[in-house]
Amino acid sequence: MKAPEGLAFDRVRLLGLLTRDSFAKKKVVLSSGKESNFYIDCKRTVLTAEGHWLVGRLLWAEIAVRCPEAKGVGGLTMGADPLASAVSLVSHLAMKPMNAFLVRKEPKGHGSGQWIEGLNALKTGEGADTVAIVEDVITTGASMLKAIERARAEGLKVGAAFALVDRQEGGKEAIAEAGCPVYPLFSRSDFPA
Repeated sequence: MKAPEGLAFDRVRLLGLLTRDSFAKKKVVLSSGKESNFYIDCKRTVLTAEGHWLVGRLLWAEIAVRCPEAKGVGGLTMGADPLASAVSLVSHLAMKPMNAFLVRKEPKGHGSGQWIEGLNALKTGEGADTVAIVEDVITTGASMLKAIERARAEGLKVGAAFALVDRQEGGKEAIAEAGCPVYPLFSRSDFPA
Protein backbone atom coordinates (compact mmCIF):
# COMPACT_ATOMS: atom_id res chain seq x y z
CA MET A 1 0.00 0.00 0.00
CA LYS A 2 1.36 3.41 -0.91
CA ALA A 3 0.73 6.44 1.28
CA PRO A 4 -1.01 9.42 -0.32
CA GLU A 5 0.99 12.45 -1.43
CA GLY A 6 0.77 15.96 0.00
CA LEU A 7 0.35 15.15 3.67
CA ALA A 8 2.70 17.81 5.02
CA PHE A 9 -0.04 20.46 4.91
CA ASP A 10 -2.53 18.04 6.50
CA ARG A 11 -0.11 17.34 9.34
CA VAL A 12 0.46 21.04 10.03
CA ARG A 13 -3.27 21.72 9.84
CA LEU A 14 -4.16 18.86 12.22
CA LEU A 15 -1.55 19.95 14.75
CA GLY A 16 -2.96 23.48 14.54
CA LEU A 17 -6.50 22.23 15.17
CA LEU A 18 -5.38 20.02 18.06
CA THR A 19 -3.45 22.91 19.60
CA ARG A 20 -6.33 25.37 19.20
CA ASP A 21 -9.30 23.14 20.05
CA SER A 22 -8.01 20.21 22.13
CA PHE A 23 -4.94 21.36 24.08
CA ALA A 24 -4.60 23.44 27.21
CA LYS A 25 -1.79 23.93 29.65
CA LYS A 26 -3.65 23.35 32.89
CA LYS A 27 -3.57 21.03 35.86
CA VAL A 28 -5.54 17.81 35.32
CA VAL A 29 -5.85 14.41 36.97
CA LEU A 30 -5.34 11.64 34.45
CA SER A 31 -7.17 8.29 34.38
CA SER A 32 -4.00 6.79 35.90
CA GLY A 33 -4.52 9.06 38.92
CA LYS A 34 -1.37 11.07 38.15
CA GLU A 35 -1.44 14.86 37.85
CA SER A 36 -0.27 16.65 34.73
CA ASN A 37 -0.20 20.17 33.32
CA PHE A 38 -0.68 18.84 29.77
CA TYR A 39 -4.40 18.63 28.99
CA ILE A 40 -5.51 17.26 25.64
CA ASP A 41 -8.96 16.09 24.59
CA CYS A 42 -8.49 14.94 21.00
CA LYS A 43 -12.22 14.25 20.54
CA ARG A 44 -12.78 18.02 20.40
CA THR A 45 -10.85 17.99 17.12
CA VAL A 46 -11.48 14.48 15.80
CA LEU A 47 -15.26 14.83 15.95
CA THR A 48 -15.26 17.87 13.66
CA ALA A 49 -15.67 17.18 9.95
CA GLU A 50 -12.24 18.57 9.07
CA GLY A 51 -10.54 16.90 12.02
CA HIS A 52 -12.11 13.54 11.16
CA TRP A 53 -10.89 13.82 7.57
CA LEU A 54 -7.34 14.87 8.55
CA VAL A 55 -7.03 12.15 11.19
CA GLY A 56 -8.25 9.54 8.72
CA ARG A 57 -5.79 10.62 6.03
CA LEU A 58 -2.79 10.90 8.33
CA LEU A 59 -3.35 7.70 10.29
CA TRP A 60 -4.18 5.76 7.13
CA ALA A 61 -0.95 7.02 5.54
CA GLU A 62 1.08 5.92 8.58
CA ILE A 63 -0.57 2.51 8.60
CA ALA A 64 -0.02 2.15 4.84
CA VAL A 65 3.72 2.65 5.31
CA ARG A 66 4.36 0.95 8.66
CA CYS A 67 1.80 -1.87 8.62
CA PRO A 68 0.78 -2.32 4.96
CA GLU A 69 -0.62 -5.80 5.57
CA ALA A 70 -3.32 -4.44 7.93
CA LYS A 71 -6.86 -5.42 6.97
CA GLY A 72 -8.51 -3.86 10.01
CA VAL A 73 -8.16 -0.88 12.33
CA GLY A 74 -9.57 -0.41 15.81
CA GLY A 75 -8.96 -0.03 19.49
CA LEU A 76 -10.50 0.42 22.90
CA THR A 77 -13.75 2.35 22.97
CA MET A 78 -14.12 5.39 23.19
CA GLY A 79 -10.83 7.02 22.29
CA ALA A 80 -10.27 4.77 19.29
CA ASP A 81 -13.83 4.80 17.89
CA PRO A 82 -13.70 7.95 15.74
CA LEU A 83 -10.11 7.19 14.69
CA ALA A 84 -11.01 3.72 13.42
CA SER A 85 -14.04 5.14 11.63
CA ALA A 86 -11.99 7.88 9.95
CA VAL A 87 -9.22 5.49 8.82
CA SER A 88 -11.74 2.95 7.51
CA LEU A 89 -13.54 5.62 5.48
CA VAL A 90 -10.33 7.03 4.00
CA SER A 91 -9.07 3.53 3.16
CA HIS A 92 -12.30 2.80 1.30
CA LEU A 93 -12.04 6.03 -0.68
CA ALA A 94 -8.46 5.02 -1.57
CA MET A 95 -9.78 1.62 -2.73
CA LYS A 96 -7.60 -0.16 -0.12
CA PRO A 97 -10.34 -0.98 2.41
CA MET A 98 -9.56 -1.60 6.06
CA ASN A 99 -12.53 -2.59 8.19
CA ALA A 100 -13.02 -0.86 11.52
CA PHE A 101 -13.55 -2.69 14.80
CA LEU A 102 -14.27 -1.49 18.33
CA VAL A 103 -12.97 -3.18 21.48
CA ARG A 104 -15.36 -3.01 24.42
CA LYS A 105 -14.11 -2.32 27.94
CA GLU A 106 -16.31 -5.21 29.13
CA PRO A 107 -18.02 -7.95 27.15
CA LYS A 108 -21.46 -7.16 25.79
CA GLY A 109 -23.93 -7.74 28.62
CA HIS A 110 -26.54 -9.48 26.47
CA GLY A 111 -26.81 -11.49 23.28
CA SER A 112 -23.48 -12.91 22.17
CA GLY A 113 -21.41 -11.40 24.99
CA GLN A 114 -18.81 -10.31 22.46
CA TRP A 115 -15.81 -8.15 23.24
CA ILE A 116 -15.23 -6.77 19.74
CA GLU A 117 -17.74 -5.11 17.42
CA GLY A 118 -16.91 -5.54 13.74
CA LEU A 119 -15.03 -8.80 14.24
CA ASN A 120 -17.32 -10.49 11.70
CA ALA A 121 -15.59 -8.53 8.89
CA LEU A 122 -12.13 -9.84 9.84
CA LYS A 123 -10.52 -13.26 9.61
CA THR A 124 -9.44 -14.72 12.97
CA GLY A 125 -7.50 -17.82 14.00
CA GLU A 126 -5.19 -19.57 11.55
CA GLY A 127 -4.33 -17.16 8.74
CA ALA A 128 -5.79 -14.29 10.79
CA ASP A 129 -5.97 -10.78 9.43
CA THR A 130 -3.36 -8.32 10.62
CA VAL A 131 -4.83 -5.26 12.31
CA ALA A 132 -3.61 -1.85 13.42
CA ILE A 133 -4.53 -0.66 16.91
CA VAL A 134 -5.31 3.05 17.30
CA GLU A 135 -5.71 5.37 20.28
CA ASP A 136 -6.14 9.11 20.65
CA VAL A 137 -3.69 9.73 23.50
CA ILE A 138 -1.01 7.49 25.03
CA THR A 139 -0.16 8.13 28.68
CA THR A 140 0.63 4.88 30.52
CA GLY A 141 -0.35 2.76 27.52
CA ALA A 142 -2.98 0.85 29.52
CA SER A 143 -5.86 1.41 27.05
CA MET A 144 -3.79 0.43 24.06
CA LEU A 145 -2.40 -2.61 25.86
CA LYS A 146 -5.96 -3.75 26.69
CA ALA A 147 -6.96 -3.38 23.05
CA ILE A 148 -3.90 -5.31 21.87
CA GLU A 149 -4.50 -8.07 24.39
CA ARG A 150 -8.19 -8.38 23.51
CA ALA A 151 -7.54 -8.35 19.75
CA ARG A 152 -4.98 -11.13 20.15
CA ALA A 153 -7.31 -13.10 22.44
CA GLU A 154 -10.03 -12.90 19.77
CA GLY A 155 -7.67 -14.39 17.19
CA LEU A 156 -6.41 -11.32 15.33
CA LYS A 157 -2.76 -10.60 14.50
CA VAL A 158 -1.72 -7.18 15.79
CA GLY A 159 0.82 -5.61 13.43
CA ALA A 160 1.42 -2.19 15.00
CA ALA A 161 -0.15 0.55 17.10
CA PHE A 162 -0.78 4.18 16.15
CA ALA A 163 -1.77 7.21 18.22
CA LEU A 164 -2.57 10.85 17.66
CA VAL A 165 -0.57 12.09 20.66
CA ASP A 166 2.06 10.51 22.89
CA ARG A 167 2.16 12.31 26.24
CA GLN A 168 5.76 11.02 26.63
CA GLU A 169 5.02 9.52 30.05
CA GLY A 170 6.22 5.96 29.43
CA GLY A 171 3.21 4.50 27.65
CA LYS A 172 4.86 4.18 24.26
CA GLU A 173 7.71 2.23 25.83
CA ALA A 174 5.32 -0.05 27.77
CA ILE A 175 3.48 -0.92 24.55
CA ALA A 176 6.74 -1.59 22.70
CA GLU A 177 7.84 -3.88 25.56
CA ALA A 178 4.65 -5.89 24.97
CA GLY A 179 5.91 -6.64 21.46
CA CYS A 180 3.99 -4.04 19.50
CA PRO A 181 5.70 -1.16 17.67
CA VAL A 182 4.03 2.20 18.30
CA TYR A 183 3.86 5.20 15.98
CA PRO A 184 2.34 8.44 17.32
CA LEU A 185 1.58 11.27 14.89
CA PHE A 186 2.49 13.86 17.51
CA SER A 187 4.23 14.02 20.87
CA ARG A 188 3.88 16.29 23.86
CA SER A 189 6.94 18.19 22.62
CA ASP A 190 5.01 19.24 19.48
CA PHE A 191 2.71 21.42 21.60
CA PRO A 192 3.49 24.77 23.26
CA ALA A 193 5.65 24.46 26.38
